[in-house]
Amino acid sequence: MLMKTLADPILLFDGVCSFCNQSVQFVIRHDKHGKFKFTALQSSVGQELLKKYNLPTNDYSSLVLVKGNSCYTKSAAVLQVCLGLGGLWRILYLFIVTPKPLRDGIYNFVAKNRYKWFGKNKQCMIPIPEVRKRFLS
Repeated sequence: MLMKTLADPILLFDGVCSFCNQSVQFVIRHDKHGKFKFTALQSSVGQELLKKYNLPTNDYSSLVLVKGNSCYTKSAAVLQVCLGLGGLWRILYLFIVTPKPLRDGIYNFVAKNRYKWFGKNKQCMIPIPEVRKRFLS
């Protein structure tokens, strides 16, 4: 199943992070063509993808986007998602010219505080039936 879905961009997220879950809900609402697929970093599919791209399998502090044969993390993943959403969201991709250490510094600050600010769920989100087919695990 995983190899079939690699044609679609796959967004890996921390399944127990409330902020991350809200971010996924945001992408679902704004992805008019339903091209993004989703999986939790903690899931078997997420773990398989992390291994494939030589990323840590026990660090859930970064959003990861697998797009084609490329893998993006942190701020680069967020900007790629904005680009993929199209419409006015593409304008945010202009922040790619901001030096990566600055972009990732801001990203890391939010990631470090996300549980404190937004909370943590006891389990990964359970998608509603209409979008369940977009989740890979």
